[in-house]
Amino acid sequence: MAHRKHHDRLEELRQLNAEAEAGGGAERREREHKQGKLSARERVDLLLDEGSFEELDKFVRHHSHDFGMETQRPPGDGFITGYGRIGGRLVYVFAQDFTVFGGSLSEANASKITKIMDLAMRAGAPVIGLNDSGGARIQEGVKSLAGYAEIFLRNTLSSGVIPQISAIMGPCAGGAVYSPAITDFIFMTRDTSYMFVTGPDVIKTVTHEEVTKQELGGAMTHNATSGVAHFISRDDAECLAMIRELFSYLPSNNLDDPPRKPSSDPWDRITPSLNALVPENPQQPYDIKDVIHALADDAEFFEVHEHYAKNIVVGFARFDGRSVGIVANQPAFLAGVLDINASVKGARFVRFCDAFNIPLITFEDVPGFLPGTQQEFGGIIRHGAKLLFAFAEATVPKITVITRKAYGGAYCVMASKHIRTDINFAWPTAEIAVMGPEGAVNIVYKREIDRAPESERETLRQEKIADFRERFANPFVAAEQGYIDAVIEPAHTRAKLITALRSLENKRDTNPRKKHGNIPL
Repeated sequence: MAHRKHHDRLEELRQLNAEAEAGGGAERREREHKQGKLSARERVDLLLDEGSFEELDKFVRHHSHDFGMETQRPPGDGFITGYGRIGGRLVYVFAQDFTVFGGSLSEANASKITKIMDLAMRAGAPVIGLNDSGGARIQEGVKSLAGYAEIFLRNTLSSGVIPQISAIMGPCAGGAVYSPAITDFIFMTRDTSYMFVTGPDVIKTVTHEEVTKQELGGAMTHNATSGVAHFISRDDAECLAMIRELFSYLPSNNLDDPPRKPSSDPWDRITPSLNALVPENPQQPYDIKDVIHALADDAEFFEVHEHYAKNIVVGFARFDGRSVGIVANQPAFLAGVLDINASVKGARFVRFCDAFNIPLITFEDVPGFLPGTQQEFGGIIRHGAKLLFAFAEATVPKITVITRKAYGGAYCVMASKHIRTDINFAWPTAEIAVMGPEGAVNIVYKREIDRAPESERETLRQEKIADFRERFANPFVAAEQGYIDAVIEPAHTRAKLITALRSLENKRDTNPRKKHGNIPL
């Protein structure tokens, strides 16, 4: 008898497992495949090291008795939660299954998510969320909203303690968008994902604007226009591969160092091409990414926020096998000026790196802040201050290389010596000044030029500009003051950076004791 009971229980266990794994059934899964989407379980398997996934709460069911819900209680309730490994390192993961009640959030499956979030905080491991959900489960009323808020709270408390990564792999709308928004990085799939607070129908009713889901909240909208998302991928498989790559640069928590990856790229490799990279004509652009690729281990650079605010470039690279965060002005776009979007993009990235012990390397070529009423009315003062605040607050190793222009307030903001940057290098092409030679001459020599006969004014102005450029638009004046630690040959930059990083390996610096600062949001 006992033996039969035992056998029945085993059978029941197998039956429940099969039921949970079936999700919404083959037909619905096929519908998802036709749209170019993978199933929730396929996604988890692709994300994690093979065979490493340990599922939790597989048999949890919802407790709703309204609207006939009591007759539909599938095990797992549409969410898959658990833990596994990426590159051998522990991560916690949840995946919403659109084939079960449209992936909607219930009280039961919200508690599955909060359970793994609490476990991740105790274990000091990242949380990765694979979002694909129609939103709150309307049949449960306010209970599903409570579930969202429980998740938001944990996102906030985990922020800066463990990395949090969100992939939007289908719909994500209404209150659901605020969990990904608090996390560190958002990935979206090109044709199959969208996010918005209010959808096209509501917008049409309220403001009479007509817009499609893709235009309103598709992957490119959020990658290029709003800056809400950081990465765009062709499809689910590429998205999951990109998450794995990102994770290779990150520590597991804020007390860990980032992982090291052995590289055969010589630390003292010389790159002669850099000696001729910056054009003779200061008005001429060049691509700052050429500098980054030339210097990083194996020319690898994992760019973040690639399609947003292209006048600043941010992302991860390795030097000497160690992970570093890179912030660089991009002279090939808007001449590399700082504007509202670039300031916010840079500030957010700097704060992430600082929270997770990732050293910062800044490549500077900045003519100033973008002028204009649009920028001033939009609050460039407040937004520019965010980048300044982030760099000044950061206590990780900080190294700056001025490749060309470093003018005015923008010079100060871009990790200058004066805001606790450890090592400041300049190339011989660096121009460090309060403003560019043209603007300076128009102010300093205005009277003298105005007094000259009209026919000679332009010649005189050009002479003064050439003289000013010779005297002030060079790195040596700043080096005399100690604002630049060394003027270096561009070809030797890699060895200089790695030597500096090695010297800062045990850097200790702290901010005054406080609850937290009041960054100018």
